[in-house]
Amino acid sequence: MRDMSAAEHHPLAGQPAPPDVLVDLEALRESYFSLRPDPSCPEQQVSFGTSGHRGSALDGSFNEWHVLAITQAICDHRKQHNIAGPLFLGADTHALSEPATLSALEVLAANGVDVMLAPAGQFTPTPAVSFAILEYNRGREGWQRADGIVVTPSHNPPRDGGFKYNPPHGGPADSDVKTGIQAAANDYLKRELKGVLRSDAERALATPGCHEHDYLGQYVAALGQAIDLDVIRASGLRLGVDPLGGAGVDYWPAIAERYGLALTVVSNVVDPRFAFMTLDWDGQIRMDPSSPWAMQRLTQLRDRFDIAFACDTDHDRHGIVTRSAGLMPPNHYLSVAVDYLFRHRPGWREDAAMGKTVVTTALIERVAERLGRRLFDAPVGFKWFSSGLLDGSLGLGCEESAGASFLRRDGRVWTTDKDGITAALLAAEITARTGRDPGICYEVLTETLGRPFADRVDGPATREQKQRLAGLSAESVTARTLAGDEVTAVLTRAPGNGAPIGGLKVVTAGGWFAARPSGTEDIYKVYAESWRDEAHLQQLLQEARSLVDTALSGG
Repeated sequence: MRDMSAAEHHPLAGQPAPPDVLVDLEALRESYFSLRPDPSCPEQQVSFGTSGHRGSALDGSFNEWHVLAITQAICDHRKQHNIAGPLFLGADTHALSEPATLSALEVLAANGVDVMLAPAGQFTPTPAVSFAILEYNRGREGWQRADGIVVTPSHNPPRDGGFKYNPPHGGPADSDVKTGIQAAANDYLKRELKGVLRSDAERALATPGCHEHDYLGQYVAALGQAIDLDVIRASGLRLGVDPLGGAGVDYWPAIAERYGLALTVVSNVVDPRFAFMTLDWDGQIRMDPSSPWAMQRLTQLRDRFDIAFACDTDHDRHGIVTRSAGLMPPNHYLSVAVDYLFRHRPGWREDAAMGKTVVTTALIERVAERLGRRLFDAPVGFKWFSSGLLDGSLGLGCEESAGASFLRRDGRVWTTDKDGITAALLAAEITARTGRDPGICYEVLTETLGRPFADRVDGPATREQKQRLAGLSAESVTARTLAGDEVTAVLTRAPGNGAPIGGLKVVTAGGWFAARPSGTEDIYKVYAESWRDEAHLQQLLQEARSLVDTALSGG
């Protein structure tokens, strides 16, 4: 999360986490098992945002009962939709991920589901789960198909837990699936788990249906199909990576060894308190690789490497640190990545489109126009890109929050969920092949296509306020001008597929802003981009915030 105003930054933002902000792991775990959610309280119900259910055991929003209810709802969904293949289950390094994984196993085993688990002590990145699902389902149809669960709250603070479902297409579940699972899970909570099948964790692990799966070996062995690792190795580039104590901590050394890369892992520490992190803009510990405050450890080392990168806790997001520009804003790197990929992947279909969300930089629109490629502009949420990546009609899908996935070099699907590992390694491929790091590539790109000025402002919002913001209509904007320019469009639906964007976007010739509630936290987000200068950007943000403030107050 980010905010423009320095006055609103926490005084310790970017500083090492002091002891008093570290989560009490014992209290967190005790709360997971002892607190029972109140199903009549909206904040304690199961709520699937853009990427599954998230919350904290300390708040009664991510507890044992939540996981048991959600897992049974997923088992019901599998039966209803004739999914009888194995379920690939992965988990990250958050403190609540381990007990939540065991809770899920109790229900899965009692329902007779074959479960694929990483070897003991090994964590599983989101892209490795997506990849495993797709590899298993290749050539299989109907009841034989597999699906998956990833236990992760992504980059959220250490006190949080998360739980998301990936259906047989390997990507995030779509709205209908999420809504059905959410409703069924909340019904189980209301009935005090009546109907939830369950065995104890030790017995579940010992059942014949619990299988060990080599996620790491399978993913790493195929990585050269997505990234030109030969050109990286031949270049001799010095690479640095910070796993941020996340699920990919064992993957990076394996990648370096298998492909002979000069890659240094700056830290392999796994600490569920994440005590090694520097504080984010609001004084929270948040493993966000796109945050300049959270990324201080790696940015301070940038001169040691030709290119460096980091990933969030479940490794579905990336952060790119260059010598020329330091930590690149996600929109900058994604623009460079899109431009590079569509000029250096001859194996992709000629009609493969560029996928982005409506709040991702408009510079990608100009890249698409210059390269003669179709643009698929979608609402926020990676689920909108899964089907296109699966059939190859999308070469890439990306989000301004530093999430992306793209096809294998021959045009076949790689993952249908975000993959921070390949996005990070692509920065090394770009540097090796062009002789320029992505920061320099961005400067060259904007010299030709124009330089956008962009930022995002976050602010607190209650559930009711978020609903008001999501319900804004085009009629909510009565002004004919925005920051001195005529309004040319007011969008509440995405141009790419006509789906609601859960807020609105106002466009002029000189820039745009978009406002929407977060799907995972109690905040709202205002995005803005100007094609003029920083002052114009600030004017856009000011007028956008005025509209949002009116909406949140019920006006």
